[in-house]
Amino acid sequence: MDNNILVIIAFAIYLGLMMGIGVFYYRRSQGLGDYILGGRQLGPWITSMSAEASDMSGWMLMGLPGFAYATGLSGIWIALGLAGGTWLNWAFVSKRLRNHTEAANNSLTMPDYFKNRFHDTSNILPIVSALFILIFFLIYTSSGFVAGGKLFTTIFGLDYTSSLLITAGVVVFYTFLGGFLAVSCTDFIQGMMMFFAILLVPITATIAMGGPVDTAHLIATEFPEGLSILGPHTDTLPLCIAILSSLAWGLGYFGQPHILVRFMAISDAKELKKATHIAMTWVIISLTAAVLVGLVGHVYLPHALNGAQSETVFLVMTRNLFSPFVGGLILSAVLAAIMSTSSAQLLVTSSAISHDLYRNLIHKSASERELLLVSRISVLLIALIALYLALNPNSYILTMVAYAWAGFGAAFGPSILISLFWRRMTRLGCIAGIIVGGVTVLIWKQFELFGLYEIVPGFIFSSIAIYIVSLLDTPPSTAITDDFDKAQEMHIL
Repeated sequence: MDNNILVIIAFAIYLGLMMGIGVFYYRRSQGLGDYILGGRQLGPWITSMSAEASDMSGWMLMGLPGFAYATGLSGIWIALGLAGGTWLNWAFVSKRLRNHTEAANNSLTMPDYFKNRFHDTSNILPIVSALFILIFFLIYTSSGFVAGGKLFTTIFGLDYTSSLLITAGVVVFYTFLGGFLAVSCTDFIQGMMMFFAILLVPITATIAMGGPVDTAHLIATEFPEGLSILGPHTDTLPLCIAILSSLAWGLGYFGQPHILVRFMAISDAKELKKATHIAMTWVIISLTAAVLVGLVGHVYLPHALNGAQSETVFLVMTRNLFSPFVGGLILSAVLAAIMSTSSAQLLVTSSAISHDLYRNLIHKSASERELLLVSRISVLLIALIALYLALNPNSYILTMVAYAWAGFGAAFGPSILISLFWRRMTRLGCIAGIIVGGVTVLIWKQFELFGLYEIVPGFIFSSIAIYIVSLLDTPPSTAITDDFDKAQEMHIL
């Protein structure tokens, strides 16, 4: 009991700080632009750390280590795909998107960008975009709540439902109050916590087992199959599909609204180069350490973790390696990872509802104050639905994330990329790409054809739909191409 009190104190210090940030920024979020995008005030450090913290979430500290715990080094393929996708996103999308959203009538959300980029007076584009954001973010947010449920159940022995309510309550609190600035500031702190925690656990476990040489020998002796980067597959075709599916995680980056919005919010596009270097350093080290947690944990822990329990390897190792208070601080990083992504997802989804659905379908002349209220109410409603979807304690975090990740990557990735680089792309082409990509993922997931990750066919079919429909459609007007040219000139400067 005394041990639990020390862990609770560590958690309370962290949670109190996060809630304090939410209250502080409540006074600074007076308009919808502040609440959704922070008035485009972010610097390179907060932009990079906020993007990566909201990206990686609890699945980096629980899902990926759990996958590596079960399969070994073959988990590195997912890490390679994510690292490659992160670099491509920062190098080729970030600056262009920042400039294009500013040129496109200072767009605040991704659906808003599509609407303004193609001068969509029918409002079909923002409505379709917002609907797919709502579908996939409900799945994604619920995965974060599942991670929080497993965290509090593993550490405190609480029942799963109570654990879910605690996780959701804190996330909703500071997202509801502070909006984008609060989320970004907390993401910076949480990103730093995640970085040091994911490094500290495998390093400490390795030292406890006698050092790197003894640990490597132990893995080679007790978990030799874990040292194969090819995984359990022996036939060529399933092996190639498995590797392709893992690497394809990188495609998802181009369509993740909660990551892309960070590019839109930086104060100066010139700062994105510095932010890229910070982000890539964080990503490469963190993902490598996450795989090592699973690999080292497989031989460090005395009892095997089976099924969905494998995703608690980081939690169990922390509890065994550190004193209760220090362990509590490290485990706060897991909560930080969960909260950073869940809060970003709640904010983007509520923005889509208020800014893109409510204003376009229900009340076109809604005031800033009214839209801000709708955004905050949406945070509560979305959280309740996500809680319902997270009620199964046997859900795999990585599986849920993979589904939502594929949905966003396929629905929005091709549309974002092509809209930033192809002048000839049209409104109907964009609509076709979003629908085809999103629907392909929803259907492919149900049948799991060939064992291929659904983002691959979704991304390909979406790109083809955009290209064919745009060519068959009437060429974009001069006003649309002028906006495109203006953004391109901004990119060169």
